[in-house]
Amino acid sequence: MGSGPKLGLIAGNGSFPFLVLNAARAQGFDVVVAAIKEEAFPEIETKGAASVHWLSLGELSKLIDTFKAEGVTRAVMAGQVKHKQIFSSIKPDWRLAKLLLSLGTRNTDSLLGAVATVLADAGIMLENSTALLEPLLAKSGVLTKRTPTEQERKNIEYGRAVARHLAQYDVGQTVVIAESACVAVEAMEGTDATITRAGEIMSSLEGDSTLSRALTVVKIAKPNQDMRFDVPVVGVKTIEVMRRAGASCLAVDAGRCLLLDGQAVVQAADLADISILAS
Repeated sequence: MGSGPKLGLIAGNGSFPFLVLNAARAQGFDVVVAAIKEEAFPEIETKGAASVHWLSLGELSKLIDTFKAEGVTRAVMAGQVKHKQIFSSIKPDWRLAKLLLSLGTRNTDSLLGAVATVLADAGIMLENSTALLEPLLAKSGVLTKRTPTEQERKNIEYGRAVARHLAQYDVGQTVVIAESACVAVEAMEGTDATITRAGEIMSSLEGDSTLSRALTVVKIAKPNQDMRFDVPVVGVKTIEVMRRAGASCLAVDAGRCLLLDGQAVVQAADLADISILAS
């Protein structure tokens, strides 16, 4: 164990927790990981954290006790927790049960916001997970060699209007558009599944030659996006899913979407002739 300042990391699935852990260590933090059993990858054990504690999604009291015992007063959340996990699979302890009962809306934002409040009451401040990862936030402009075509720009404009309207209801962070028609909207299934479904829908329209097959994926931050959790992310895998689905363009919000694999995302897009616009 080092002697740097302590930072708690509540780790969900995917590679996001590894990025946060590496960045925090590089900035001199001793990182205490609370790994969510149902979600976090076992490799988190091998990434140089000061300590790793495994706990279940419903164990809010254990999370607080663990951080307090370790002397953690600042924490970040990183990595996805599947929406359906939160509301179907967890066995809540008394603290979380009380919290769930108090929620007016059973969506992820309201739950995580309430968890943040409970942590703050216990003396643990939840901070923006992106604060450590500024270099990975999408910069404004066309990120790829190919700029969006006129039709792709129309798709982006329409997709953003649809997504921003839906986002107030905590759905539709990703929409998939073809010729200014909405093909698929993200709900609980996640971005990659939404893109895949859009590709399947377009394949099923083979008899209709009037609609262009090229899909545009629009991913936005919610109007009041809480950058402490559920930050929009795009990785190389997303580009691969787009390629398979026949998507030719990706639009993201500049400064509010993380490119998980950094420049590798742009390189993968260039190889697939996919245009990325951040604005």
